[in-house]
Amino acid sequence: MKDFNTFILISVFAMGAMIVNSLGIWTLYKNREWADKIKDYCLCFSAGILISSPLIMSFPQAIQKTSYAGFTALAGFLFMYFSNKIIKYKTKQKELAFGITAIEGILIHSLIDGVVYTVTFSISTVVGILTGVGLVVHEFAEGVITFSMLLKGGYSTRKAGIYAFLAAALTTPIGAFIAYPIVQHLSNNVLGHMLGFVAGVLIYVSASHLLPEAREYEKKHSTLAFILGIVFALLIMFTEH
Repeated sequence: MKDFNTFILISVFAMGAMIVNSLGIWTLYKNREWADKIKDYCLCFSAGILISSPLIMSFPQAIQKTSYAGFTALAGFLFMYFSNKIIKYKTKQKELAFGITAIEGILIHSLIDGVVYTVTFSISTVVGILTGVGLVVHEFAEGVITFSMLLKGGYSTRKAGIYAFLAAALTTPIGAFIAYPIVQHLSNNVLGHMLGFVAGVLIYVSASHLLPEAREYEKKHSTLAFILGIVFALLIMFTEH
């Protein structure tokens, strides 16, 4: 019975995350003109979130589980670096490469979000609920961010909406449901390496990808958007704790 209740809670939060993320995508899909005006602010805001989250949450948790998490964080960073190089070489288009690299990082992040739901609820219902609330809260912003980055990458509104849903929204429940049957067999060491890899991925996407792009098209209040992203990540951290 306890296992069934745990699965129900995981399902509710994972599907809730997908719905909230989709709502963010839909909001911008229905207001493309508004999206064009705010997408650079979204890049700055997302950079603030994605540089803070791994440094204050993912990486410290990874280090607690394994002292070698720094190596997998470096592996995640290098994975994204060389992925970006290959994508640029293959596409020959800077804007398209930007969109593909950004969506790759978001996809990995969202998939691991689903795994995190399963892991935390398997450890403790209270920890799972607190973590789930923190993750669901940021899903609307993540939907907006993903859709904005795909528009920036040159995709049409329709394609950007579909790809954003597949990469950012749908992957969270997929990650949760795939992880559920096997998570009990994962050691803390393995989980630490997974979190470390994700931290490296997010640090690359924010520091080497989003921030330079945002600076290139800097607007009034861009710095404020970046700071708000950091504050938002801190609020999530306090919600989880």
